[in-house]
Amino acid sequence: MEMTNTRIVPAPPAKVWNALNDPATLKACIPGCDSLELVGENEWRAVMAAKVGPVSARFTGTMKMTDSHPPDGYTLQFEGQGGAAGFARGQAVVSLAASGDAQTALTYAVKAQVGGKLAQIGSRLVDGAAAKLAEDFFGRFAQSLQPAGAAERDAAAMLPSAAGEAPSGRRWIRYIALAAIAAVIWYLMVYGIR
Repeated sequence: MEMTNTRIVPAPPAKVWNALNDPATLKACIPGCDSLELVGENEWRAVMAAKVGPVSARFTGTMKMTDSHPPDGYTLQFEGQGGAAGFARGQAVVSLAASGDAQTALTYAVKAQVGGKLAQIGSRLVDGAAAKLAEDFFGRFAQSLQPAGAAERDAAAMLPSAAGEAPSGRRWIRYIALAAIAAVIWYLMVYGIR
């Protein structure tokens, strides 16, 4: 299983880097995350509840950051287990680059192997659930990095007017940021099984 994407994050690379390395920020942004803690130098442990089609499980896993080049990027090695649901292991390469005024292009490439019940329910269903988790994560992560008041302005701009007009054409970048951790944690937790 492979996934590659680039997201634009509404913050400079150094701020995005710090958020990607802050367990409290990540825990708040990852859907279904019960815990995310730093357990060693560049090593994290996570517990997450997720449902993919007919398979529901509590997933536990570890991630280790290697090839770290702050604030430009790193590689995450991960593996996860979800009891009878199966397992996942793989890596994600994340890179950050300045993009315009106070924005960051966050690019990630994930390669993962999955097994167990999740591998049996079909890649289309698993890929769809993983994409949904990633979208939810990026929306939350982007909001957490916006300046105070910006989220409220963006939300107001997206509401239809009283006259029933279509939402504003303003493009709010709601899916952005951590790519690797989102992709990895999501792969790790959604596919993280054995």
